[in-house]
Amino acid sequence: MLTQIFNARILTPQGWLKNGSVLIRDNKILEVINCDLPVVGATLVDAKGMYIVPGGVEIHVHGGGGRDFMEGSEDAFRAAIKAHMQHGTTSIFPTLSSSTIPMIRAAAATTEKLMSETDSPVLGLHLEGHYFNMKMAGGQMPENIKNPDPEEYIPLLEDTHCIKRWDAAPELPGAMQFGKYITSKGVLAAVGHTQAEYEDIYTAYQVGYTHATHFYNAMPGFHKRSGYKYEGTVESIYLMDDMTVEVVADGIHVPPTILRLVYKIKGVEKTALITDALACAASDSKEAFDPRVIIEDGVCKLADRSALAGSIATMDRLIRTMVQKAEIPLEDAVRMASETPARIMGVADRKGTLEKGKDADILALDEDLNVRAVWSMGKIVEGTNTLF
Repeated sequence: MLTQIFNARILTPQGWLKNGSVLIRDNKILEVINCDLPVVGATLVDAKGMYIVPGGVEIHVHGGGGRDFMEGSEDAFRAAIKAHMQHGTTSIFPTLSSSTIPMIRAAAATTEKLMSETDSPVLGLHLEGHYFNMKMAGGQMPENIKNPDPEEYIPLLEDTHCIKRWDAAPELPGAMQFGKYITSKGVLAAVGHTQAEYEDIYTAYQVGYTHATHFYNAMPGFHKRSGYKYEGTVESIYLMDDMTVEVVADGIHVPPTILRLVYKIKGVEKTALITDALACAASDSKEAFDPRVIIEDGVCKLADRSALAGSIATMDRLIRTMVQKAEIPLEDAVRMASETPARIMGVADRKGTLEKGKDADILALDEDLNVRAVWSMGKIVEGTNTLF
């Protein structure tokens, strides 16, 4: 089956293409062409002058549609994934907050089942914890937090093949050995929920920690101790030129001015946008998996209001926030939601840009940057075909 999306402003790696077309055959992009004349035999889709951009690659998301990935069940996974796909996510790495080993194994089994399905949007599992600094636990469940334990993580990575990213606080005992081991298995090592200063971050980077979890959140910045000033985790990460970062671009976790600062210093190619969304995202639900969490002011918080606990954002909101509040060009906001996370997670050979031979993961956005259509592996996502 051949589909032609025409009459669009198409974002290509070379920039915007006007009056062009995207040709889709089955689940792949057959070609992006500088012509909008109808192709013989193609099903025609008139984009009505809208933006046609790559689908979002979500590398940090805990749930949605009223369900949380910590539930571990296939039903919960499918409900959360469907909810986010309707808002522009076409590739997803389900994320677990600090969990027990049985919870991780249950989620891994579900992830592996979904990954094995044809044209699945699920590309792997992300473990946010549980090897974190207790003082920076934030919205994490404190009863699950501990130091890295090779008797846990080695068997887990030996027995599974879906874990693609694992976050830890590098200052913990055993964290360097943990980083070396997981990166040797092809797992992205990220620093998060940490009080690390420069030497910790520098050493961590040397052993393989190349990414920062929800940059600016659950990590200190420049601070004073006993009268002397010290760099924080934030400044230390800025000084690691090749270290990538992700930001919760809901405009609340990180204010628009700081989003603009991250963009200015780290740049498009080192910055990914994430939702860090909880179960209540993309739903009418007011409850999170963690009973301590409330929704207030458009964000999830611990009930005592001591810390943010996740967002209710979706992929389209990230793009709108970056453009409309942080005043960043649309093409750069989209790249940070698609191309950069795809490269960080090692899937840029098939995801993240609109190019010949890549997976047909495509969004149509109107002038207000609302989602009007989503194609995942060449198929329209149910509930998003408002172009037609």
